[in-house]
Amino acid sequence: MTHRRLLLSVLLAALLPIAATAQTAPAPDLSPEQPGRPRAQKIDEAVRLAKDFKFLKEGVLVVGTTTGRLPFAAYATDTKTPVGNAPDIAQLVADSLGRKLELVSTAWADWPLGLQSGKFDVVVSNVTVTEERKEKFDFSTYRNDQLGIYVKSDSKLGAIKEPKDIAGLKLIVTASTNQEQILLRWNKQNIAAGLKPIEIQYYDDDVVQRLAIQSGRADAYVGPNAIAAYEARDGKTRLAGLVSGGWPLNAEIAVTSRKGSGIAEAVTLALNTQIKNGNYGKALSRWNLASEAIEVARTNPPGLPKN
Repeated sequence: MTHRRLLLSVLLAALLPIAATAQTAPAPDLSPEQPGRPRAQKIDEAVRLAKDFKFLKEGVLVVGTTTGRLPFAAYATDTKTPVGNAPDIAQLVADSLGRKLELVSTAWADWPLGLQSGKFDVVVSNVTVTEERKEKFDFSTYRNDQLGIYVKSDSKLGAIKEPKDIAGLKLIVTASTNQEQILLRWNKQNIAAGLKPIEIQYYDDDVVQRLAIQSGRADAYVGPNAIAAYEARDGKTRLAGLVSGGWPLNAEIAVTSRKGSGIAEAVTLALNTQIKNGNYGKALSRWNLASEAIEVARTNPPGLPKN
């Protein structure tokens, strides 16, 4: 038996009582029809603001999205219709512009060229605003880009808000990521202040990672909040802290359009209207993303600086 399989077997054995009593979250709606998806009325002012934009199709908003993992987007049970938070946001924007939504699945690496070449009208795909991207694209923000720190649901750990709160903890993080660099900077700061160093653990298997938290082998997991929050629906983990994805700077996720194409202000108005009427909150809550909600959508706010 390999070391990895042995570790998994030991952890599974230790967690059998937990597995037997755990609460299972309701299965997400993955139907192509999406009856629970929030819908919106046409906003005349948004339509007016987009009057000079050259849409690809008459009466349609063509939106590119990366279909890979929930809560962002995945395929419905028909294996062809994208569903998730990104499609929900795209639907609200399309409705606001009085247009039918057409979603086009694209690989993450392909969205910039696809948008520039006119394959989509806009992209809704968890794109973070950066100063480098602003040279080629316009942005209408709709979510905070946050990292979540998650612990076992009955953990005695309190809120984790700043570097000193992680001193001495065993933390799981993915290698070569922004969150790893943030943890390393926090750890360096703590050591300089005479606090206990952290222990960083790396796992390439999500199942083993979750079992490490449940068994106490690790104290917390640090990663993209959206994914961790969605997985926390099962009640086995809870949010202990949020950190900006651009720490120490703020980072935001945005609907992305071609630079100077003339639709960004219309999209921003649409999003702000949906924030005010509650549809936006519903679109986030159904995918457990309320913790990443913004109060106001902005067009081309300051982005993360160039490296």
